[in-house]
Amino acid sequence: MSTNSPSTVGILGLGIIGKIWAQHYHAAGILTGTWNRTAKPDFPHWQDDPAAVARTADITQIVVADPAAVGSVLERILPELGPNKIVVQSSTIDPASSEAFREQVSATGARYLEAPFTGSKPAAEAKQTVFYLGGEAELVAEVAPTLEVISAHRRHIGDHRQACALKLAMNLNISAQMQGLTEALAISRRAGIDDDVFAGALELNISNSGVVKLKLPQIRQEDYAPLFSVKHMHKDMRLAAGMDIAADLRLLDLLRDRLREAEHRGWGDEDFAALFKLPNSN
Repeated sequence: MSTNSPSTVGILGLGIIGKIWAQHYHAAGILTGTWNRTAKPDFPHWQDDPAAVARTADITQIVVADPAAVGSVLERILPELGPNKIVVQSSTIDPASSEAFREQVSATGARYLEAPFTGSKPAAEAKQTVFYLGGEAELVAEVAPTLEVISAHRRHIGDHRQACALKLAMNLNISAQMQGLTEALAISRRAGIDDDVFAGALELNISNSGVVKLKLPQIRQEDYAPLFSVKHMHKDMRLAAGMDIAADLRLLDLLRDRLREAEHRGWGDEDFAALFKLPNSN
């Protein structure tokens, strides 16, 4: 736990995770501004312009959908950045985009920390988010007291590009486990095995995991309210596939196909556990 005091912070992006973080920051008394593309004027410290958020905060934390959205937000806040400002970029993006954004921010004299995270809605609510931090050690240490307000762990991965690559690698692993779970449950049901028996066996199996504990109840209850949506996981797998270092990964190709089909069927806003509803899974 850091002994330094947290800095003031503004949140750009009030989606599933951003709004929870903003509420935690507000409760801690360090939130100075919030903004979202779809207006939420009743939200604490709402501003009509992201530039106004960056103007009021020491740290501006961005948590939006994709690299294009990050670029759009940065374009609007760059005039407000300078030597006393820090941009913490927490959207899931690719290493090449991170390099471009870091150059833009650094050109203003401000500093840039890549801070993708793992942990869906329940983790964010419980302040159990885990951050993968990419940047200079001094900057990581300076930002840590603020991120401690909303997270359980903050790991310094390396530079900004490496933090992005690791986040995409983690989501590939999560997607693979989800696909494995859907097919394993399909075999069990087709064999006439009760779901409780399947779940009990899985609890004692080495393959039991956080993904299983979170997603199996959703599948069994047919509750696909989004903790992490199909469309966002599909986006992440597209970003992963776009990296040169991932060009030969066959499982990644399969997962992209499955997520693409789920989104094509209109399930983009559902949780990615909805992969179970695809043919050959249920």
